[in-house]
Amino acid sequence: MKLLTGSPGWSTSADVIVIGSGVAGLTTALNLRSYGMSVLLVTKARIDEGSTKWAQGGIAAALGPGDTPDQHKKDTLAAGAGLCDIKAVDVLVSEGPEAVRKLIAQGAVFDKSETGEIALTREGGHLRNRILHAGGDATGAEVSRALLAAVRDDDGIEIIEHALAIDALKSPAGRVCGVTLHVIGAGSRDGVGRALARAVVVATGGLGQVYSQTTNPAVSTGDGVALALRAGAKVADVEFVQFHPTVLWRDLANRGQQPLISEAVRGEGAILLNNKNEQFMVGKHPQADLAPRDVVAIEIFNQMQISGQPHVWLDATRIKDFASRFPTIYASCIKNGIDPTKEKIPVAPASHYASGGVLVDLNGKSSVDGLYICGESACTGAHGANRLASNSLLEGLVFGARIAAALSNDLPAQQQPVEDGKSVLLDPKILLPLQIAMSEGAGVLRSEASLTKTLQTLEELSKLTSKDPRIEAWETTNLHLLATVIVKSALLRTESRGSHWRSDYPQTQSNWVSRIIQQIDSDGNWQSKVEVI
Repeated sequence: MKLLTGSPGWSTSADVIVIGSGVAGLTTALNLRSYGMSVLLVTKARIDEGSTKWAQGGIAAALGPGDTPDQHKKDTLAAGAGLCDIKAVDVLVSEGPEAVRKLIAQGAVFDKSETGEIALTREGGHLRNRILHAGGDATGAEVSRALLAAVRDDDGIEIIEHALAIDALKSPAGRVCGVTLHVIGAGSRDGVGRALARAVVVATGGLGQVYSQTTNPAVSTGDGVALALRAGAKVADVEFVQFHPTVLWRDLANRGQQPLISEAVRGEGAILLNNKNEQFMVGKHPQADLAPRDVVAIEIFNQMQISGQPHVWLDATRIKDFASRFPTIYASCIKNGIDPTKEKIPVAPASHYASGGVLVDLNGKSSVDGLYICGESACTGAHGANRLASNSLLEGLVFGARIAAALSNDLPAQQQPVEDGKSVLLDPKILLPLQIAMSEGAGVLRSEASLTKTLQTLEELSKLTSKDPRIEAWETTNLHLLATVIVKSALLRTESRGSHWRSDYPQTQSNWVSRIIQQIDSDGNWQSKVEVI
């Protein structure tokens, strides 16, 4: 199964192709170079765009006095609601501190305390101060800057910008040996081309644009996960889409990327209030406003249902020096007519992070030979049913390094691809109804009725095909595939757990300590399996 495209008009090659220029992709590329492998780094927009630079939170690592990887592990397991892969969590928390130290050595500058030590703060779900920040609320931008500087200085990394990875190329033996790309540009790389490699690493980030409102940038259309699915790779935990509880509410007419109000604001003392000015999180969870994201998001949703209002309030007026502590958030609020130092901020949940993705082992290897996945596109199992705050940037650092180390010991000779599978392409005009259907039926709160209705809508939309290969059609087709796999998994999981909430099955069930794995064959037939963890 593949996307409908034109014939490739150019070709290139490298030892390894890395798709994506966020923390996961850049870290993988730099580590591959440390082993002497040539890298082709493909990015959908400019190399400095993507989700990483939007990360307002920080990086979680056990670096503070008295903190340990074991304590970080306990918090991660608690947030993961019983579905974390313990071995993956062990890797994340034990290798995390050294990964952060390496990042600092590469030039990343983090905020300091008055004593000159790195300032460690707390976010939802953490019982210790272990979050590193840069520029107050611009951690992602600083991490991206430092890694990009190193990448640009390395002549062994060839960069292709404005390139959409369309599909994996496979050898006669079924090993991934390259990708087809579409580049928006001039010269020999204008249009569809073919890039060959001895292995391919997908680090394309999330799929937030499958919903009508998200914190993700416009490029987050799940292209890497869709590419892997069409290549025959297994995906897991895709029903666990995390909704960030506090996203600036502007207007229901505003779709796409919305301004994020980091939970670090609540970490500094901001409180959530309903329309009656009640601090509604008190008594709902021992950590109240700093409860794990899924708990806060569902309670905000409940408050909105009770009041009939499209948002609740975040009161940050008592935070000292808000404008200097959170300059990005302050500027965003002012731009939207709100002064957070003097008035409450209207907030509502929006899709934020995919805890699931392409199923991989501890070295990022997927179920398809030659195809590796890193970052938000992957399901390492470290996040379980709900990612702990600020573990995402850490995951990219840790597993990017592990993928490079694994490939240094297992990189076969270049193989030639063969063409197979039927082509598919959907009409871009189905995108908006798809996003609305997903937000209404497969969003914060779900049920068999809402999910069944959403799946029926998706099936109807799949009938609107296109014969005009272009980026909008490829992205829409990818989002439709991902919407389908999310809804199918959400229907199968008849319980509420982590970031998956079912109104018809409100309790967490002990018989659901299992992972839902899905796969499609070359003809588009679905296979689903429930695997006990």
